[in-house]
Amino acid sequence: MYRNFFKRFIDLVLSVTGFVILFPVFLCCTILLAVANEGKPFFFQLRPGSHGRIFRIIKFKTMNDRRDATGNLLPDAERLTAVGSFVRKTSLDEIPQLLNVIQGDMSLIGPRPLLPEYLPLYSPHQARRHEVRPGITGWAQVNGRNAISWEQKFDYDVWYVEHVSFKLDLKILMMTFAKVFKSEGISQEGNVTMPKFTGTKTNHPCPSLNKEGSFEQE
Repeated sequence: MYRNFFKRFIDLVLSVTGFVILFPVFLCCTILLAVANEGKPFFFQLRPGSHGRIFRIIKFKTMNDRRDATGNLLPDAERLTAVGSFVRKTSLDEIPQLLNVIQGDMSLIGPRPLLPEYLPLYSPHQARRHEVRPGITGWAQVNGRNAISWEQKFDYDVWYVEHVSFKLDLKILMMTFAKVFKSEGISQEGNVTMPKFTGTKTNHPCPSLNKEGSFEQE
């Protein structure tokens, strides 16, 4: 009942309420990022949602479009603006996704929506992350976010799919606030953004999760 009805109802109520409360912050970030990014405060991209259905995600644009002499985009670290860095560090770049939640493409809690090009790279186990709506935050985000490997992230996602409940969503929401306050797991060491997923290396298996959703110790 929770997964099929109440979760969506709670998403709608909280996302509308949250967007109204955060609208002054949303407006301020929009203006500052528009100045920093030459009139482009938002970033739109196609992402796969529930059961792989493609939708258009909206986020704040934290990097400019500067290119080198040959027309290629500069490395992420060189394109990240000062305002964008602050917005990313404080997770304010996620605020526009409340609109995706209101539209029904996303949930507040669930596996993060990734790139469509990853769909054929998932193992059957990893593909189960698409059995629910993608979320603004999720079990993988509060257990390492971008500081863990793709394989670990996907194991956390599938564990969440198998254990969706109001109690778990509430726990993730509370843990998210703590992670944002501490600015933990924003990126992997040596990278501004998460490196692209290129497929699971079968000779490097990921440790399994225990019943609490944590990795078993070697």
